[in-house]
Amino acid sequence: MASSSRRTWRYRVFTSFHGPDVRKTFLSHLRKQFSCNGITMFDDQGIERSHIIAPALTQAIRESRISIIVLSKNYASSGWCLDELLEILKCKEDIGQIVMTVFYGVDPADVRKQTGHFGRAFKETCDRRKTKEKEERWSQALEYVGNIAGEHLINWVNEAAMVDKIATDVSNKLNATPSKDFDGIVGLEAHLREIESLLDLDNDEVKMVAITGPAGIGKSTIARALHSLLSNRFQLTCFVDNLRVTYPTGFDEYGLKYRLQEELLSNIFKQDGIRICHLGVIEERLHDQRVLIILDDVNNIRQLEALAGDITWFGPGSRVVVTTENKELLQRHGINNTYHVEFPSRGEALEIFCRYAFRQSYPHDRFKVLAFKVTKLCGNLPLGLRVVGSSLRGKKVDEWEDVMNRLETILDHQDIEQVLRVDYESLHETEQSLFLHIAVFFNRNDADLVKAMFTDNSSDIKHGLKILVNRSLIDVSTKGEIVMHKLLQQVGRQVVHKEAPWKRRILTDAQVICDVLERAKVKMCPRAFKRMPNLRFLKVYKSKDDGNDLLHIPEETEFPRRLRLLHWKAYPRKSLPLRFYLENLVELKMRHSHLQKLWEGTQALTNLKKMDLSWSFNLKELPDFSNTTMLESLVLRGCKNLVEIHSSIGNLRKIEFLQMSFCVKLQVVPALFNLAPLAFVGMEGCSQLRNFSDISTNIRTLSIADTMLEKISKSVRHWSSSLNENPNLKTLTQLPATITTLDLSFSGIETICCLQGLHMLREIRLFDCTELKSLPELPCFLKSLNANYCESLETVPCPLMTPFAKLSFTNCFKLDQQARNEIANQRFHLLQLGWSWLPGTQVPAEFEHRAIGNTLSFPISALSIFKVCLVCSSNNLADIYDKYYLSCRWMRKGYSNSFQAIEIYGFFISSYQHKHLLVFPSYLLLKYGCFEESGELTFEFTSVDFDVIECGVHIFKEELDGSNNGGSGDEDGDSNHWNTQESGQDSDEDEEADIISDTISESGPSEASGGDGVEEDYISVSRKRAMNTTMTGASINLKWGTKRRRF
Repeated sequence: MASSSRRTWRYRVFTSFHGPDVRKTFLSHLRKQFSCNGITMFDDQGIERSHIIAPALTQAIRESRISIIVLSKNYASSGWCLDELLEILKCKEDIGQIVMTVFYGVDPADVRKQTGHFGRAFKETCDRRKTKEKEERWSQALEYVGNIAGEHLINWVNEAAMVDKIATDVSNKLNATPSKDFDGIVGLEAHLREIESLLDLDNDEVKMVAITGPAGIGKSTIARALHSLLSNRFQLTCFVDNLRVTYPTGFDEYGLKYRLQEELLSNIFKQDGIRICHLGVIEERLHDQRVLIILDDVNNIRQLEALAGDITWFGPGSRVVVTTENKELLQRHGINNTYHVEFPSRGEALEIFCRYAFRQSYPHDRFKVLAFKVTKLCGNLPLGLRVVGSSLRGKKVDEWEDVMNRLETILDHQDIEQVLRVDYESLHETEQSLFLHIAVFFNRNDADLVKAMFTDNSSDIKHGLKILVNRSLIDVSTKGEIVMHKLLQQVGRQVVHKEAPWKRRILTDAQVICDVLERAKVKMCPRAFKRMPNLRFLKVYKSKDDGNDLLHIPEETEFPRRLRLLHWKAYPRKSLPLRFYLENLVELKMRHSHLQKLWEGTQALTNLKKMDLSWSFNLKELPDFSNTTMLESLVLRGCKNLVEIHSSIGNLRKIEFLQMSFCVKLQVVPALFNLAPLAFVGMEGCSQLRNFSDISTNIRTLSIADTMLEKISKSVRHWSSSLNENPNLKTLTQLPATITTLDLSFSGIETICCLQGLHMLREIRLFDCTELKSLPELPCFLKSLNANYCESLETVPCPLMTPFAKLSFTNCFKLDQQARNEIANQRFHLLQLGWSWLPGTQVPAEFEHRAIGNTLSFPISALSIFKVCLVCSSNNLADIYDKYYLSCRWMRKGYSNSFQAIEIYGFFISSYQHKHLLVFPSYLLLKYGCFEESGELTFEFTSVDFDVIECGVHIFKEELDGSNNGGSGDEDGDSNHWNTQESGQDSDEDEEADIISDTISESGPSEASGGDGVEEDYISVSRKRAMNTTMTGASINLKWGTKRRRF
């Protein structure tokens, strides 16, 4: 089977026709129109007609992209035409040739049934040949093409209009995919589909559409591919590239517009040196033309005013596409249809990198971990992935490691820096300063916190942030965090580093700072900050964790009064200096400090919003925080000598995040916690905490894992809590109706109450609940269930009505037959991307199409929905706590798509031996989960992390409504399918497996807020090791102490 998209075609069109009927009329007009449109059509003039189709004709048919069959009254009178028809349909089947039909003076029904004049001509031809087998083949072919929808002359007012429509249709089909120039560009087709939808090409209105996104994201590449794809659908086209660089200088505004318009007209008419006498020439020349104009890398409003001042300049159906990083320009010019190019997913980013580093879609085995790390360091930016990937091609492991070490601190790729620095240099000095401060101090900080750091010019900071957002230099996340891309951050740091020392506003070089502070190696001068009254942001890092704290701070040291941010790792003194002025401080971060106390008495901390004293092992007491009324975050994690939390903290009503985890000596907490709405309170690991008081009911999350608590207060039960690592809790009898996440991992839980009525519950975590034998009824809108390592689990609800859920039951080897059938036959909702993951060694019998190995072919009817089952086994290459990729390639006759990477997360441990089944719906692999046409379909699954050893597919025969009708738990009792142990292997190894697809849509019955406007609450009860699985908004941690993004 050959892919039609990869062939080289000698001709665009082959036309099968009966000469006397159409050669001098319809065909001559069609040939002329094709010539005008640049479409090559095979010319049969000079070929001698005979009873047997000439080899030259056979060759011409096979070398043509499209065959047009012109069915006229006497078409069937020619055996030659009928043999051409057989060859055309053979090429359609073998190489995916496109077949079009034209019914020229003949009824399609007469063609299908061989009746009327057409039928009589066909009968005469068959009588002459006297071959029954050939007659049957011709008849079947005519019936087939008679059913192909085509142009019917009787439906047209005149023949010329029909010819024009056919030529347009042929052009569209020839340009249905990008040219080979853009083959292998990951994610390009998805971008083009979205932009085509915005362009609405069937609408005769004139439209302007913009493509936006940060530098290096691929806007120009997408625009060029779009131009290649759509050019033949317009009378005139032009691509005005790199306007930022080619922007004319030395002209006044009028002269500038003159020059730009002359260049546009020269481009669009393909004539060098066009000159204009006034600025209305574009409208005069183009107002009646359907044009496609692409303006690439626009960075000045004058460019838009000169080249696309008004939609009235262009003819009906025209489209103007603008690429820019400056969204403010679009607002000023009134362009509201915008496509923002998002960063590629992790899987796509890895594939982009691998295509340049390895010339394939996945990494070589020895470079797998390194490829993941480099991709992460490049921040998924296509430009960085391309440049760094190309630079690493063919290099050894140690050379890769050197490059990674440099990427951590500096950006030494000129190709990347030059592109990214352009936007920074276009900023006003005020915005440049803000950009640099974000790069050095405030990346991934809360936007409100950053505004508070610049309270004396708050209006300027708001305006500056808006400009940086509009220029795509930063983004503000849904959580309100300012996010600057890693490589842009490196650009900012390098700008600071390259400034002349006497001009520097920000000091980052350790030696320069030492010189400024006038200190020796072990002492800091008491007046070091005296000459720096404007110092606002100070970060002091400890480069080595060797216990050798060199810096000495005198008692009389005077800190600047205007200081707003102070980060000082391993602060060496036992308390803050007496002349430490706190009234302007917004954030104080002193992790691993030697502090025993902060200050005496009550301080007026009127601006303090964040304080972090984590791992200050010597801290014994906290001061009175009564006047710290603006405090929003207080982190005391790991302060192991802290015994009491001051009562004033319980009444700080703006605190949203209070973390006291692993304060192992903590015994006394405030009698009442009356904090901000939706606050988080963490006390896990406070192993001496026995009593817990009431807490306000509007708290979002309370985590009190691994404590000595023996009972839960009523106020906690009313909303939601996390009680991780409390082995004494055996039964859960009641839960709040608003709960969205339930975490009982590592607990001794034996019985769970019915969960079916908890309609807001979206996620359940039961990891390593070794005493749990049965699952209760589950809510139908559940999105995720992790029951991995529930080694005693035997039964699940039947039927298992969770159509939206991802179900994971790895290493649950005691699941009974009914439970396994029920999990494997989960009723997937057609518009959601759930899956099931459970022990098993063979594809179950209900998957009617099965094959050993990683490739499976099966016939499928148009619009059929199906589900896939894979038997997976570790190949001992997977690393613990890594992310993994399952690549899928689907093929059918005439077409083959490139490999698409489905990103997988989980804990495939290298010693993992037992086979598991992964079951998922076709929606994961195909748009809308189905093909529009019938035919044979082939899937190939590969992964560098694990082996796919068997495949199966079940096609749903009946019409589906909402969810599929997979078999119930009592079907297919063949226990051999579920044999989870092989000779010499144990079933109780301490392993974990969890798989989540990065391609899964975030739409569904619930988003982060549960779809009901209610923030996510959750309950967690667990024991054993401290596994940080706290879910906040849209992030979850699946590794010991390492954050994961939403899956």
